[in-house]
Amino acid sequence: MPRLQLGDWINSGVNWLRDNLSWLFDFISSVVQGMYDGVNTVLSGPEPLLLAGILALLAWWLRGLLPAVLAFLGFALIDSIELWGEAMNTLALVLVAGVITVVFAVPLGIWASRNRAVSATIRPVLDFMQTMPAFVYLIPGIFFFGLGVVPGVVATVIFSMPPGVRMTELGIRQVDAELVEAADAFGTHPRRTLLGVQFPLALPTIMAGVNQVIMLALSMVVIAGMVGAEGLGSTVFQAISSVDVAMGFEGGIAVVILAMYLDRMTSALNQRVSPLARRALAKQNAKALSGLKVLHWRPATSVAMVGVVVLALVAGGMSIFGDDDEGPTVSANVGKGQSVNIGYINWDEGVASTFLWKELLEQRGFKPKVQSYDVGALYTGMAAGNIDFETDSWLPTTHASYWSKYKSKLENLGSWYGPTSLEVAVPSYVKGVKTLDDLEKKAGTFKKKIVGIEPGAGEMKLMQDKVMPGYGLNKNFTLVKGSTAAMLSQLDRSYAKKEPIAVTLWSPHWAYDKYELTKLKDPKGAFGKGDRIDSLARKGFSKDNPQVAKWIKNFKLTEKQLTSLESAIQDAGKGKEQQGVRAWLKQNPGMANKLAPVPGGGDQKGKDAGAAPMIGYFPWDEDIATTYLWKNVLERRGYKPEIKQYDVGSMFTGMSTGQVDVEFDGWLPVAQKQYWDKYKKNLVDVGSWYDKTSLEIAVPSYVKDVKSLADLKGKAGTFGGKIVGIEPGTGEMKLLKGKVLKEYGLDKEYKVSDGSSPAMLAQLERSYAKKEPVAVVLWTPHWAYSKYKLTKLADPKQAFGASNQLHTLANKSFPKKFPEFNGWLKKWHMTEKELASLEQAIQDAGKGNEEKGVQKWMDANPGIVDKMAPVAP
Repeated sequence: MPRLQLGDWINSGVNWLRDNLSWLFDFISSVVQGMYDGVNTVLSGPEPLLLAGILALLAWWLRGLLPAVLAFLGFALIDSIELWGEAMNTLALVLVAGVITVVFAVPLGIWASRNRAVSATIRPVLDFMQTMPAFVYLIPGIFFFGLGVVPGVVATVIFSMPPGVRMTELGIRQVDAELVEAADAFGTHPRRTLLGVQFPLALPTIMAGVNQVIMLALSMVVIAGMVGAEGLGSTVFQAISSVDVAMGFEGGIAVVILAMYLDRMTSALNQRVSPLARRALAKQNAKALSGLKVLHWRPATSVAMVGVVVLALVAGGMSIFGDDDEGPTVSANVGKGQSVNIGYINWDEGVASTFLWKELLEQRGFKPKVQSYDVGALYTGMAAGNIDFETDSWLPTTHASYWSKYKSKLENLGSWYGPTSLEVAVPSYVKGVKTLDDLEKKAGTFKKKIVGIEPGAGEMKLMQDKVMPGYGLNKNFTLVKGSTAAMLSQLDRSYAKKEPIAVTLWSPHWAYDKYELTKLKDPKGAFGKGDRIDSLARKGFSKDNPQVAKWIKNFKLTEKQLTSLESAIQDAGKGKEQQGVRAWLKQNPGMANKLAPVPGGGDQKGKDAGAAPMIGYFPWDEDIATTYLWKNVLERRGYKPEIKQYDVGSMFTGMSTGQVDVEFDGWLPVAQKQYWDKYKKNLVDVGSWYDKTSLEIAVPSYVKDVKSLADLKGKAGTFGGKIVGIEPGTGEMKLLKGKVLKEYGLDKEYKVSDGSSPAMLAQLERSYAKKEPVAVVLWTPHWAYSKYKLTKLADPKQAFGASNQLHTLANKSFPKKFPEFNGWLKKWHMTEKELASLEQAIQDAGKGNEEKGVQKWMDANPGIVDKMAPVAP
């Protein structure tokens, strides 16, 4: 019988859906992720024991005093084993998935109960959903939604929906038919019959279904840890992949506590929402023995809610005022809090290099997030853009199949270690086995087993497809699939007993230092040439994160460095990988700066590090650009600058009184002359940093016959009698109104509209798009001249005055208060090209992302920090 290509059809269908309904999947992803983020924020915000008290209070309301005490103790135990954050992530996943499931399951169950055709149709679908192995749902979930929370929630909804639908249908159908008939006989509308008779009587059965939904959801979200869903699932998956008994037991205990709490609370909720159950509860409490009444007493709903609200308010207050977490030590704030997602395979060199980069990126001001994945999920996640980069790709051989499949969606950032080798190894006490040919002859010695690692690993695929057939090992040997940790555990046991064992290994690996092993030679070259260990990234990562990409591209470790790093992590123990990295960095001083050098020397602090100058700025492009540039430079030198926007008049007043220390946009000697003359006794001119400025009126080049200010006369109708201005307090505006318009006889013909620079630019863009005449107040340098074709109107009478220079002005106490900073500013100078490119970078970054724009510009101008703020060694 010919093979039915069912799998290929399903795969084609999945690909078609992904390609044609991406908008729908993006919408679902946004909604689910938003729901999860909201719930997780609420659960993760309060202090652990305070939230445990809130959950215990709910248990008291639902079940009584003893369950409340046990619930509090259970959650306290989770906090004590340092799994509180993961437990709350899991609880958020369960709640979100449970709510979505119930929203769909209950109406579907009601529909099925009232229509036998619907019931017959959905029954096989529910059977399929419930019996399909849970892991299978994760595969299309990755393709549709990438890695992380969303595919886990979607798979959980599908897996946990059947009992919700079935129990709802069953509950409605079990309602006494005579009651329904009586309601119908009295002329009750079917909808009122459903809501007033059937649904209340079916509620106990429906709530039992909800309970099952919650429990199945909990089991599924743990499995979802395999695709990067946060929470205890990730902990359990990591424990399984590393055969870590302690981590697995602790993660399992936390899951059990959550499961028991959710099971007891959802089952007891029926007693609060069902009229029948409330009556049964009242009878039960009445029969309780007097001595035990206190254990059975449950507070009224109003009392419980007041308690919850009070505790929640306390929790909120503690979250606002009690957070003393200092976070990681930042030696050079290059990242400015930017998130970076790093994936890794749970192999020793992968763990070591990943947590090394996690520590380095944190020191450089980034917020890296690391997550362990299986090899296939890692490549799929990177190709989909869910993972930024990873550091453990064995190419060109071991991971050749993955690279071939996904290379069009990935970037290779280069190799950091090599050459490597893949091999089968046996203990040196096993005699007569030196090559893979020798191994084939002694299958009985090794019980016909070769102990392997993760089934998705490239080495395992190479073993199955090439090495074992090449040496005839597939006839007498079985390749045992498991994990790296399981293989190492079996090696340790066999080595201790001096038992023969053959394992898949690779070099470098710390096992060769711990045990005396023989690498079996590969005379046929079935394993291929030695691999290199490459760092791969999602497509576009280098463009989005040029500095990090540059560091990764230059990343190199020697065998001694790598093995010592792995050893330090092994010594630190599971769950303390970053502590091991920090210990290794202390043993290798200067390594952080070597691996992640900061342009200008991020670790060099200024003599006045810790000083906090107040920098004022106008909302003008050159001032925004230079202010955020100096903010970045000063922070790298250990200063703590504050910046604040002012109007021109307020700026000069604030500087004269000492409320503002310094500003970088003093247009002198003309544009701001009146302010300088008024306040110069209390100010100091630190020096000019840019020359050849000009003030002007500009019009689009499509406006003909207007080349100078004199040409504006008589053409007010063309421009609507208006010149679009900027902030009314600026020197240019006062000069325009007080002198320029009068000089050219335009003061009676034109009105200058007060506003702001952004408003003027917005009007220019609108008019330019419609090819409408417009006259605007502008100045040089300005990026608008690059974006639009504009005509600077000539000023033959020199009414705007001579060219200005851009000066740094400061309060008179500034030189003594900040001598180092003052010295840097005196020597500072920018070219037109530098300023224009800096302004453009900030424009490209967009409003609110000025620091990112500055950072990108600085990455493209290495050494700028040393140039602007040199520090003597």
